[in-house]
Amino acid sequence: MIAYAIKSIKDLTPSHNIRHPFGISESGKMVEESQITIFDATPESRNHEYKVSADELQKSLAKFNLTSNQSKVYIFLGKYGSKTAPEVCKALKIARTETYHLLSTLQSKGIVSATFEHPIKFSAIPIHKAMKTLVDSEKQRIKTLEKQETQLSKLWESIPEFAQKTSNEENKFQMLQGTNPINSKISEIIENTKDEICVLGSEKDFMKFYHADFLTKLSEEKPGFRILSGCTEKTEYVFEGIKKEQIRKLNDDANDKLCFIIKDDSEMLFFTKNHDSSSNEIMAMWTDSSSMIYSMKLLFDFMWSANSK
Repeated sequence: MIAYAIKSIKDLTPSHNIRHPFGISESGKMVEESQITIFDATPESRNHEYKVSADELQKSLAKFNLTSNQSKVYIFLGKYGSKTAPEVCKALKIARTETYHLLSTLQSKGIVSATFEHPIKFSAIPIHKAMKTLVDSEKQRIKTLEKQETQLSKLWESIPEFAQKTSNEENKFQMLQGTNPINSKISEIIENTKDEICVLGSEKDFMKFYHADFLTKLSEEKPGFRILSGCTEKTEYVFEGIKKEQIRKLNDDANDKLCFIIKDDSEMLFFTKNHDSSSNEIMAMWTDSSSMIYSMKLLFDFMWSANSK
């Protein structure tokens, strides 16, 4: 993730044989005074490729908990140099009050600095330092949460149960949205599996599982699993270390949007919006409904038998 963000911001830097492209009009003249930036570039302009890179970079920085406008301000300061708040406001067409708030937030995050001179000028710290600062901040936040786990558990236990005890409930479901909660649920499923995990997915699905280390966890921790995959020869490397008899290839006519994980015939994670969506839009449904799990397991077993090894 860090490497991709760094690569993206490097892509915004012009090569040595191109004069600085930012703020260049269609006639090729520098027009800094008119506040034209890459964020204003149209598909027909020479700066459009830089706008595409900037848009991709904004999406990557969102993974570091930066909003779209926070990323925009950081990129602007990093590529256009030190600016005053009014200059940022005018160039990016952001409301004055919001601009000051954005600059203050970026300073508190440690990725933008300010001068003591008047008027105050703001600068973006180098991308490598910014990434390290953001990652270290997230690590510290997680450590703080871990320390609070015991305290929260004690507080929870101090409150009595007011509901009457009932028999084990079934047919529950939970909707999960976004990469982090879904990945957390998959890790939980793998860790708690006793007998077998059945996984069905397309090539893109298994590429995601591979990069999230789920396939490594399966091969190292769980001897009982079966995989139905849409992977081609080009991506079969993701199954390195997994026995061939545990994998079968889906027929080419199988729906590449179908993806689910079944654990011990007792839990299922079914993806409703997956690889065609952004990381924050990915959705999955977890359920312990015996009828739904039975139906999907029948489908899995049928496709397993129908597809050659």
